[in-house]
Amino acid sequence: MIAAIKPAGANTRGLLAYLYGPGRHDEHLDPHLVTGFAMLGMPDPGRDENATLTELGHHLDEPVRLRNSEFGKPVTGHVWHCPVRAAPEDRYLSDAEWGEIAQRIVQAAGIAPAGDDLACRWIAVRHADDHIHILATTVREDGRRPKLHDSGIRVGNECREIEKDYGLRRLKKGDRTATRPPTQAEMHKAERRGWEQTSREWLQARIRAAIPHTTSAEQLLAYLEADDILVKPRRGPSGDLLGYAVGRPGDLNKDGEQIYHPGGKIAPDLSLPKLKARLETNGPEEHPTARRNRPTTAWQEATEALDILHAEITDTSADGGGDAGAQAQITALGELIEATAQKAPADLRPQLQSARQAFARAQRSQVRAEDRAAHSLRNAARNIANTATGPDGSALAALAAALVWAAILAGRWHEAKGHAHQADAARRAVQHLQSAADDALATALTELESRRPKEETRHTLASDVRAAVPEHAGRILADPGWPALATVLADAEAGGHKPHHLLEEAAARRELGTAHSPARVLITRIQHTSRNPAPNRRAEAARLRSTTAAAFSVPYAGTQPPTTPSAPANRPSRSRR
Repeated sequence: MIAAIKPAGANTRGLLAYLYGPGRHDEHLDPHLVTGFAMLGMPDPGRDENATLTELGHHLDEPVRLRNSEFGKPVTGHVWHCPVRAAPEDRYLSDAEWGEIAQRIVQAAGIAPAGDDLACRWIAVRHADDHIHILATTVREDGRRPKLHDSGIRVGNECREIEKDYGLRRLKKGDRTATRPPTQAEMHKAERRGWEQTSREWLQARIRAAIPHTTSAEQLLAYLEADDILVKPRRGPSGDLLGYAVGRPGDLNKDGEQIYHPGGKIAPDLSLPKLKARLETNGPEEHPTARRNRPTTAWQEATEALDILHAEITDTSADGGGDAGAQAQITALGELIEATAQKAPADLRPQLQSARQAFARAQRSQVRAEDRAAHSLRNAARNIANTATGPDGSALAALAAALVWAAILAGRWHEAKGHAHQADAARRAVQHLQSAADDALATALTELESRRPKEETRHTLASDVRAAVPEHAGRILADPGWPALATVLADAEAGGHKPHHLLEEAAARRELGTAHSPARVLITRIQHTSRNPAPNRRAEAARLRSTTAAAFSVPYAGTQPPTTPSAPANRPSRSRR
């Protein structure tokens, strides 16, 4: 059940005309009162042919007129409007049940607290089977205004209790991180103009698309202007940027004036302070070993950066001290998905764009992000967004597979923290990312399988699999992707790597129990690792520990700092017969 409190209005009679009218598409059937502040003697224009809308409006507005005459200053925004709608699959609710629900909604909102004889006047009108409209005038009988601060949160919580009590579809509790849904007026305007998205949805998509390309708020606004988006900055006397609003070309009000939307009204995480925190935060000083072992392409760099995300989320999920860093990594993950979608081949772009759109809700939660912790991942997203060339097949497949695992971990972290909406958003993103990853690997699999090693070599490599990952060996060797994995292992061995070590390292960086195709996961991980020279494992482990520890300015209290799982030590290679 959804109760959507609308912006305050000033015309009681006008709203009544809509509620008792035919609707914009003749969808209002049998409009009538189901309950109100005092049903005795209440005029009901829907059931009483002698009652009028003007009479009902005067009845509701009486406390407003008395206050205006006493204070000599008209009350503004006194009309409170809240549609309450059941889910399509919910059972039919009678007028009596809707009346009880309306009573609970106005009590929770503070319009008419239980037992308060001097509360606001209100009514509930039903003109369809699945919803009612509650209208109230927000001046009490004693002339005071009701306390409606946080009424939306209280009403939402009450709706969750109503769903439980009436056996209706159960929705998740709100957490103030959602974007405002489009209004009827916005949706009708988009339909008239032939726009696929409302203006706020269109602007949100373009701001998110611009973020990976910029390193400051000023640069972001310049990028948006270059993309033909209308920008209205708000500056202080010194010229410092204090806020901003953006407009869609051609989106005008009834007076022909351009409509602008403040960033924070488009989405909670697009306000100027939050954008500055994300864009203008410097990362930790880079370890010298990292510079020597830097990946050669932006796509490889992004896959390496995701390994840090894996370590952060895994190591901090049970410790509240690291929540800020984990949330920062998840926020930056959304930027990396956006950048990847922009540069990916055309056939993969729709799934990646859908993943980016779904993951937007997972990027923000009630946890305040420590953006400095995600500098490596955010920098990788910028490098992809600004690179002139697209990825080769194996690099994209490795990154897509890493994105799938990162989104799975993000969903698990949100679920562990009780972030229901964010966990659901991450799960939806995983579905799109998995489709993109499968498509990205399909071509490479065909090529790899076509040059599978000889049977004797595959037998030896199978022994490596059983020794390195014994708990998953059966699934890996039975996987249709095993011949392709054998080719990858043989190629890596020819390049100086040891298959046993590569398998151990790949399995340590991502658990294989939940992978629908463990061989494919290992292919992308091993291809990515084997592109680089055989590593100095002790130096690499030290670098990862240093990078992770430096990602936070505040040490973990009472616990060891999180570390990235290091690769196993080198073992003597077995001779092959």
